[in-house]
Amino acid sequence: MAYVVSNRVSGFSLVEFAANTVANVKAALARRAVYTRTLAELNALSDRDLADLGVVRAQVADLAHEAAYGK
Repeated sequence: MAYVVSNRVSGFSLVEFAANTVANVKAALARRAVYTRTLAELNALSDRDLADLGVVRAQVADLAHEAAYGK
Protein backbone atom coordinates (compact mmCIF):
# COMPACT_ATOMS: atom_id res chain seq x y z
CA MET A 1 0.00 0.00 0.00
CA ALA A 2 1.30 3.45 -0.92
CA TYR A 3 0.42 6.79 0.58
CA VAL A 4 1.63 10.39 0.32
CA VAL A 5 2.51 12.65 3.21
CA SER A 6 2.69 16.36 2.58
CA ASN A 7 4.26 18.58 5.22
CA ARG A 8 3.79 21.87 3.46
CA VAL A 9 3.43 24.86 5.77
CA SER A 10 0.61 27.01 4.56
CA GLY A 11 -0.26 30.52 5.53
CA PHE A 12 3.24 31.98 5.46
CA SER A 13 4.97 33.43 2.46
CA LEU A 14 8.11 35.50 2.81
CA VAL A 15 7.24 37.39 -0.36
CA GLU A 16 3.76 38.23 0.93
CA PHE A 17 5.20 39.25 4.30
CA ALA A 18 7.70 41.59 2.61
CA ALA A 19 5.02 43.04 0.34
CA ASN A 20 2.69 43.64 3.29
CA THR A 21 5.49 45.26 5.25
CA VAL A 22 6.32 47.59 2.37
CA ALA A 23 2.63 48.44 1.93
CA ASN A 24 2.29 49.17 5.66
CA VAL A 25 5.35 51.43 5.64
CA LYS A 26 4.04 53.30 2.59
CA ALA A 27 0.66 53.78 4.26
CA ALA A 28 2.31 55.01 7.46
CA LEU A 29 4.44 57.47 5.49
CA ALA A 30 1.38 58.72 3.63
CA ARG A 31 -0.51 59.24 6.91
CA ARG A 32 2.50 61.05 8.36
CA ALA A 33 2.65 63.29 5.28
CA VAL A 34 -1.02 64.20 5.75
CA TYR A 35 -0.34 65.00 9.42
CA THR A 36 2.71 67.13 8.61
CA ARG A 37 0.98 69.01 5.79
CA THR A 38 -2.17 69.66 7.84
CA LEU A 39 -0.13 70.80 10.83
CA ALA A 40 1.91 73.19 8.68
CA GLU A 41 -1.18 74.64 7.02
CA LEU A 42 -2.99 75.19 10.31
CA ASN A 43 0.09 76.68 11.95
CA ALA A 44 0.41 79.09 9.02
CA LEU A 45 -3.00 80.58 9.83
CA SER A 46 -3.25 83.57 12.09
CA ASP A 47 -5.06 83.37 15.43
CA ARG A 48 -7.88 85.38 13.87
CA ASP A 49 -8.22 82.96 10.94
CA LEU A 50 -8.26 80.03 13.35
CA ALA A 51 -10.90 81.79 15.45
CA ASP A 52 -13.03 82.20 12.32
CA LEU A 53 -12.84 78.42 11.94
CA GLY A 54 -13.73 77.90 15.59
CA VAL A 55 -10.30 76.54 16.45
CA VAL A 56 -7.83 77.65 19.09
CA ARG A 57 -4.12 77.22 18.51
CA ALA A 58 -3.90 74.57 21.23
CA GLN A 59 -6.15 72.30 19.11
CA VAL A 60 -4.02 72.46 15.97
CA ALA A 61 -1.92 69.36 16.66
CA ASP A 62 -4.98 67.36 17.71
CA LEU A 63 -6.87 68.36 14.56
CA ALA A 64 -3.91 67.43 12.35
CA HIS A 65 -3.64 64.06 14.11
CA GLU A 66 -7.36 63.41 13.64
CA ALA A 67 -7.12 64.35 9.95
CA ALA A 68 -4.30 61.88 9.38
CA TYR A 69 -5.11 59.00 11.70
CA GLY A 70 -8.78 59.40 12.56
CA LYS A 71 -10.08 59.37 16.09
